[in-house]
Amino acid sequence: MRGVDSAVRPVVLGLLAVDGVICALAAVLFLPSYIGAVPFPISAIFAGAVNLALVWAAAQWVTETRLAALPLWAWLVTVAVLTFGGPGGDVFFGGSGVRAFYPILLILVGAGPATWFLLRHNDAGRMA
Repeated sequence: MRGVDSAVRPVVLGLLAVDGVICALAAVLFLPSYIGAVPFPISAIFAGAVNLALVWAAAQWVTETRLAALPLWAWLVTVAVLTFGGPGGDVFFGGSGVRAFYPILLILVGAGPATWFLLRHNDAGRMA
């Protein structure tokens, strides 16, 4: 976006970072979803798609890969903060069996596609 005023870019990046936080909150809250009686963490897949879209959108506004990663970093920090217990002993991640691996699954599936895009985007910048 070459013709856009440079004052708009930080605003757009800030909004994309806020979207990353909202995506993390929604992904964590819907992570213990079920299809019938079977646990199915569909929000991890949606988080991966949304994070990829947010990072792609950020890459359209900036030329540096490290700045395009801002929505992903906001998402990762939010997920990390939510791993700690809240006041009164509330926990977002917990459980036994398969549910014990949900935080790892969320981070791998939620951040994987965006990380892949950033690595490919960074390699393309080096080759040019």
